[in-house]
Amino acid sequence: MSYSGSMAQTEVITLGGGCFWCLEAVFKQMKGVSGAVSGYMGGHVDNPTYKDVCMGTTGHAEVVQVTFDPAMASLSDILHVFFTIHDPTTLNRQGNDSGTQYRSAIYFHSPEQEAVSREVMHEIERSGIWDGMVVTEITAAEHFYPAENYHQDYYFNNGYQPYCQFVVAPKVRKFREKFADRFIPFSS
Repeated sequence: MSYSGSMAQTEVITLGGGCFWCLEAVFKQMKGVSGAVSGYMGGHVDNPTYKDVCMGTTGHAEVVQVTFDPAMASLSDILHVFFTIHDPTTLNRQGNDSGTQYRSAIYFHSPEQEAVSREVMHEIERSGIWDGMVVTEITAAEHFYPAENYHQDYYFNNGYQPYCQFVVAPKVRKFREKFADRFIPFSS
């Protein structure tokens, strides 16, 4: 989409990489990203709740819809961060979180995004940075359902909780270390 005047051109990509709190915490601190919203995609139930999705019966994945300025952070940049901060080789699992709602997924919003997603995924597979085959699904975006308000900015509002300290924080640290040039401190 193009805009005239001073508004920047933006794109949206939707990513699933386990618990959405982890992805949201990282992408909210990435240069070129103007928004990261936790939610649900890829299922067969309208307006799912967190409880519904956690039961694993709706078909939805926990996702983060990332809005970014491709002049500041390309889709390739976004995907390299994505493939670094979660394990794309575990089917329907991230750490102790298991079930289809925690699958590794890229929901593309255009044919160009699909092509870049496949290209980056093949690059990651060839690089050998992960043991095992990458099982990330690449699928056309469907209806996005934002998660309940208490899930938004979860890490930044609940960093003291054990899950945030032991699961989310290490992913944020990994991002800061490996992509220091892309890190900006979070501000709501």
